[in-house]
Amino acid sequence: MNAKIINGKIINGLSSKGIDSSAVLGAIAKIPRESFVAPPFRHSDMCYGESPLPIGHNQTISSIYTVALMTQALSVDKSHKVLEIGTGSGYQAAVLSLLGASVFTVERIRDLSMQARTVIESLNLHNIIFIVGDGSIGYGEYAPYDRIMITACSPDIPAPLFAQLAEGGIMVVPIEQNGTQSICVIEKKNGAIVAKNIAPANFVKLIGKNGYEAQKSSQRCGF
Repeated sequence: MNAKIINGKIINGLSSKGIDSSAVLGAIAKIPRESFVAPPFRHSDMCYGESPLPIGHNQTISSIYTVALMTQALSVDKSHKVLEIGTGSGYQAAVLSLLGASVFTVERIRDLSMQARTVIESLNLHNIIFIVGDGSIGYGEYAPYDRIMITACSPDIPAPLFAQLAEGGIMVVPIEQNGTQSICVIEKKNGAIVAKNIAPANFVKLIGKNGYEAQKSSQRCGF
């Protein structure tokens, strides 16, 4: 099956599930997902399926729908500075970059960061800065950020990341409460958290000082 047919089916499927942002659909149509998945999945239906796929180091690439949903919820435009926590395969960063934003992506596993950078540079995407480090503490050098995307499940809203979110900004993060994950959309209004959950989630855990290694009490997602 050729790429145009595959892309058409993907876009129609996403549209039927409520993804109505033409910018998000356009970005996903242009990014070759098979470049970001492990070789065993590149030419199978699983590449475009509903489940996350392994990418090594006990990490995963999210399903296309999850990427589209979280990206749409982030409401990115060309004027925005976006911090992504959890580079992983680089697929989410690539989608964000095609929306025209300046993307700063943090990954704790150096090998994954390097692999993602190689793939993204091969696609001639140049508005992404790669950082290796503990994403749970954010990256203060370029803060504040208009948008923050966290692509790993957190036990709380990491306080340093909320502090790095600009007033009026949006953060999208999977939160685990009572053993269940939900994608949470957080807006910063007058310095306070305004949050809502939009969908169930299935992410690897956010590892770091303000993630699952520490389990520190932080600002909770009240939904």
